[in-house]
Amino acid sequence: MTHSTEITSLLAFADTLADAAGAAILPHFRTGVAVANKAASGFDPVTLADQAAERAIRALITAHYPEHGVLGEEFGETAGTSGYRWVIDPIDGTRAFIAGLPLWGTLIALTNDGVPVLGVMDQPYLKERFVGAGGQAWGRSSLGRAAALRTRAMDRLEGALLSTTDPDLFAPQERAAFDAVRARCQLTRLGCDCYAYAMVAAGHIDMVIESGLKPYDILALIPIIEGAGGVVTDWRGGPAFSGGQVVAAGSAAVHAEALALLAGAAA
Repeated sequence: MTHSTEITSLLAFADTLADAAGAAILPHFRTGVAVANKAASGFDPVTLADQAAERAIRALITAHYPEHGVLGEEFGETAGTSGYRWVIDPIDGTRAFIAGLPLWGTLIALTNDGVPVLGVMDQPYLKERFVGAGGQAWGRSSLGRAAALRTRAMDRLEGALLSTTDPDLFAPQERAAFDAVRARCQLTRLGCDCYAYAMVAAGHIDMVIESGLKPYDILALIPIIEGAGGVVTDWRGGPAFSGGQVVAAGSAAVHAEALALLAGAAA
């Protein structure tokens, strides 16, 4: 992979951040760690692992790039003095984490003037890391091998593999639109959080459709999927940098068919 000197340095630093987050998280995984609920209504879990990982990441950014801003799920926003901002979800998939399922990951994005320039999705328990930058994407397996990522070239929804975290998270109109897409696809898998997006980049899942996302849920995944040849937009086909309603697809053809079915529910 070829990158500018600056991006190469920042990619190496992003690896350091992911390593630190994994070291903070793994001692808590499958240990019965205490769970707190952040939501006034419903269930929005957080654990000591989420908080420890974000603290570890923030400490390294402050020490090495104090001019960079930071936005994290657990501790909010710290303004910077440059155009760069790190956007962090220390554990995307906390529900999977507390259930002992390895379908969670640490999401680390770096934006420049709001546009993601690099993204990392790290699954330290499985020893897998997915990275995107400069129009390229690559992954590291549990065997330590790095390889370029490529999405699957599906040309229609029929035969496609679809994923969403939980259909019950959709509003009624959104759910009807999602179900219209689902009816055309061959198979749907649920509950995979950020891991589903990584599988789009790796060519195993064809599309993820979600709603109600925050920037830290999606920004790291955009360079990975786009670098692997995929498409990530909102349900209107515009940028997904702010989260909300998101469609991530491995091919432009599948993405276009899905947008046509989701259009009536697009916010």
